[in-house]
Amino acid sequence: VQLVESGGGLVQTGGSLRLSCAASGRTFSNNAMGWFRQAPGKEREIVASISWSGRSTYYPGSVKGRFTISRDNAKNTVYLQMNSLKPEDTARYYCAARTERGVSVLRREYDYWGQGTQVTVSS
Repeated sequence: VQLVESGGGLVQTGGSLRLSCAASGRTFSNNAMGWFRQAPGKEREIVASISWSGRSTYYPGSVKGRFTISRDNAKNTVYLQMNSLKPEDTARYYCAARTERGVSVLRREYDYWGQGTQVTVSS
């Protein structure tokens, strides 16, 4: 089972990026997915979670209104659209999958993880 993130890079403050997470080895169409991020010296934190159907999503206050998680189950892919980026969004972003259908904010409830993609926002 592999989760492979792509789409990271360097962007200026106020810019946008779209991250993708392609799953292989099994289908995740019946599983909730999430995006986390980790900045140097900080804990890994949730930035978005989406239920298996896509009908339920969760965002913490720090990104709500700026980030949008979505999924294409036919492509076994999850996306994170990030707008109005700020320097404090700089981190390594990780895709993760649960074995359950519902959203979760807890890192320990995700069973599969990608290697991450770096996002750097310059001021």
